[in-house]
Amino acid sequence: MSSAAVMFDMEYARWLDEDNKYMAEIQGALQAQVLDANLSTIVEDCMRHHDELFHLRAVLARSDVFHLMTGMWATQSERCFLWMAGFRPSEILKMLIPQLDPSTEQQLLGMCNLQQSSEQAEEALEQGLKQLHQSLADAVGAGPLNDGADVANYTGLMALALDRLDNLESFYREADNLRQQTLHHMRRILTTRQTARCFVSLGEYHRRLRALSSIWASRPRENFMMPENVSSTATEFQAIHHQPQQNQFSGL
Repeated sequence: MSSAAVMFDMEYARWLDEDNKYMAEIQGALQAQVLDANLSTIVEDCMRHHDELFHLRAVLARSDVFHLMTGMWATQSERCFLWMAGFRPSEILKMLIPQLDPSTEQQLLGMCNLQQSSEQAEEALEQGLKQLHQSLADAVGAGPLNDGADVANYTGLMALALDRLDNLESFYREADNLRQQTLHHMRRILTTRQTARCFVSLGEYHRRLRALSSIWASRPRENFMMPENVSSTATEFQAIHHQPQQNQFSGL
């Protein structure tokens, strides 16, 4: 990995440790029914904590966007749910809205509108990224592909591809900007206590995804044995496949 990727992985591990502490602090404050003024301080600290992660990811995108987009910094199960190297804002909102009860009609309307606008922004980013991928494929695959000795042609194609690849960073930074703005908009719509519950729910969601990877890796595994009926069928198929075929025109 690049030095930027190694540094990010270390900082992300530290961020996760601190995030667990914030989640425990928020849960304790909610259970203790602390005053909103005191809870607000914890919530704002948690918001700044997430802003720090977005800053770390922006630095990584400038240095090694491929490490960010492949999701190698996340667990296997988390990578299955990544959207442009992070969470999909509209899906997170869809998950959080049922956790808001009780809530006012105005708050529900605000959250639903935020979800809808997030979906529209996500679709625009997806279309733009799709066009970029096609543009890159066209650049890399342009011209004859069997003229490896043509250094000038190769150099020109790589220069064109690199020029278009520079746009890749901007797409992932825009996706992170959408995620960050979604959290801040949510904070303005909800009360302090509701926001605190959302942060706890968001933290628990990602904690379960990380736990899923550990459970999957440690699950009991039996030695792979082909079922008897499948084994016999495969044997018969192999026998037929290796038999010399009779010439259908042998009678002529």
